[in-house]
Amino acid sequence: MTTGPGLFSGIGKKAKDLLTKDYISDQKISVSTHSDCGVTITPTAVKKGALSTGDVAVQYKYKNTTVDVKVDTESNIFTTLTFTNIVPSSKTIASVKFPNYNSVKLEFEYLHHHATFTTAVVAPNHSPIIDLSLTLGTPTFAIGAEAGYETASGKLSKYNAGISVTRPESCAAIILGDKGDTIKASYTQHLDALKKTAAVGEIVRRFSTNENTFTVGGSCAIDHLTNVKLKLNNHGKLGALLQHEVVPKSILSISSEFDTKALEKTPRFGVSLALKP
Repeated sequence: MTTGPGLFSGIGKKAKDLLTKDYISDQKISVSTHSDCGVTITPTAVKKGALSTGDVAVQYKYKNTTVDVKVDTESNIFTTLTFTNIVPSSKTIASVKFPNYNSVKLEFEYLHHHATFTTAVVAPNHSPIIDLSLTLGTPTFAIGAEAGYETASGKLSKYNAGISVTRPESCAAIILGDKGDTIKASYTQHLDALKKTAAVGEIVRRFSTNENTFTVGGSCAIDHLTNVKLKLNNHGKLGALLQHEVVPKSILSISSEFDTKALEKTPRFGVSLALKP
């Protein structure tokens, strides 16, 4: 466990990862190569239906600095600079997209034993948006909030709040989001000492539409190389994911999604292969 409450974005993250992470509906392959000087190159190809896209990502690490550059098939260049510990226990991130350099983002994170603070300034077309978040507590109990302010309109673009209780074998979280329009409660329980088997439940209530969505899921390690994840919600959407480590650090993922209330519909399938040195 960490020594502080973590960032606001971490509230409810364990349940979210179990229910969404690595579930894909496309065909994707990525191959990473790493050099002794700290450079990692990762070309990626993605096929979405009849459309094929791809990008090349390059990462360079030197002491407390990380440089990430990604170039996609439309010649867009995404550059991110990350500096850690310019101020003790902090991280500073600057990102820009070329040739559309009008969109620049500057972010600062500060992590303390009992509080974390983040601020970000996004400047799309010279109309800055300011995001702030604050989390108080400990690794066991945390309460936090975040807000976004649009300087051009003088209005809040978002405001959310959350609370989480984390124990070695379980985690519970409640998040009030979408400007108070939704409330989400989740609970994750690890079922073994190595945390390779887990169950999760999540309920989302949207007040404006009077709609409830309840999702249950889990993950289970079949062996030390293979992991299976399942999820099902009250609308009949069933998702399954199989991940297998074909060689060390290289993962093959096969996922699918079925509508159990409309079996005549074609299921969605996705395949991903990530090869790492």
